[in-house]
Order: sequence, then C-alpha cells, then structure tokens
Amino acid sequence: MSVKPTGVKADKSERILTISWEDGRISRYPFAGLRAACPCVECKGGHANMGGPADPALVRDAPDTGVTIEKLDAVGAYALQFMWSDGHYTGIYTWDYLRQSDPALAG
Repeated sequence: MSVKPTGVKADKSERILTISWEDGRISRYPFAGLRAACPCVECKGGHANMGGPADPALVRDAPDTGVTIEKLDAVGAYALQFMWSDGHYTGIYTWDYLRQSDPALAG
C-alpha cells in the first residue's frame, strides 16, 4: 500500500514543493528538479521509456533554469499535475512517483 500525503505546499519564493506524508516524512523538491523529472511521454522520449523508476538524484541535482509552478492541480486522489512557467503541463506525478523522487533518497 502506498504512503499518502497529508499536505502539499508550493513556495514560489523558495522555489520548493513540500509534501508531508502520513508516515511523518517531509519531502522538499526543488521546482527545477521536478520539472527535469517530468514523467510525461514527451519528456521521457516516447512510450517505450515510460514507467521507469523515479530518479531522486535528478530531482536533487537539476540545474535551476528559473522555471516555476504557475498552477498545481490534484488528479483524482492519486497524483499532482503542474502547469510550468515554460508552458509545459502534461506530466502527471503520482504520489508513488513523487515519494520515490524525494531528493533525500539520492545516494
């Protein structure tokens, strides 16, 4: 069973998305890292590359390109969808994907 979030906050001044999880973990994601790790087919380079594991090192280490979150929507009870300042909006980040992408898990 997946761990569910208890809170989500996008801080535009710090450029950090914070997710609080029901098990007490607090994950902090740089906006640039989330954008770099977009799970959509366009960003992954085609359907054959979909469904791979999340890369917390990419989220942690992505260079800051200045991209910011313009809008954040819940997708049902299972995911978030971002509207990025670069116009991109097709990535659906499931809770499991976000949990696995936690920069604190990067080796």
